[in-house]
Amino acid sequence: PKGTMAFTGKYEFEGDENYDAFVQKIGLPSDKVEMGRNCKIVTEVVQNGNDFTWTQHFPGGRTTTNTFTVGKEADMETMGGKKFTATVKMEDGKLVADFPNYRHTAEICGGKLVEISTSSGVVYKRTSKKIA
Repeated sequence: PKGTMAFTGKYEFEGDENYDAFVQKIGLPSDKVEMGRNCKIVTEVVQNGNDFTWTQHFPGGRTTTNTFTVGKEADMETMGGKKFTATVKMEDGKLVADFPNYRHTAEICGGKLVEISTSSGVVYKRTSKKIA
């Protein structure tokens, strides 16, 4: 299948657009807003067919891991640490997930991990470069 193993790798935060407007829109607590700003998050993705383990390593040692299978309901955690259930889909080589108050897509574009979150018209884009 097209796009198999395309996501596997380790990616380090490179830049983002519209962070403040977006976190305000989703109601992220201010302490978390500061923590996430220009945060050198390292995202580690292990893809095995349709099974994914998606881990974010935050400076200071905190990690968040979401494990999911494309097309199946999975328990996930948001940026703000809320737990919820979502079904991640694959559309045109992009992973698409509907979070409680935003839609999130992830794709590999020119060797970079490009993630876009949209909430009521506010589009937050995060780009990470591959480091491993």
